[in-house]
Amino acid sequence: QVQLVESGGGSVQTGGSLRLSCEASISIYCMGWFRQAPGKEREGVVNIDGAGRTRVADSVKGRFTASRDKDKNTLFLEMNNLNPGDSAMYYCAAGPRTNLRCQYNYWGQGTQVTVSS
Repeated sequence: QVQLVESGGGSVQTGGSLRLSCEASISIYCMGWFRQAPGKEREGVVNIDGAGRTRVADSVKGRFTASRDKDKNTLFLEMNNLNPGDSAMYYCAAGPRTNLRCQYNYWGQGTQVTVSS
């Protein structure tokens, strides 16, 4: 079983920044961040696979940057210029790549991000 430990959430004002971290208990090919706000569907924010291929949601492009430290099995999410629309529970997810697609089989507990106006 893969364990994912997230950290770095919190409360900021509009325009502020936060950095999320997710450490996996083992090396795993695909890692990503998802978020879910109350009453909304979960959405993918960013993911990076083992080859460094990165996908970023249009809603956060230019503001959020993801990076991975493979040696530490850690995924980072640098979030800048935050706005209230970014408020959500952020979840780290990870899994293998099968049939050319990442399979997010493992999920963290989530870390809350709240942005006030």
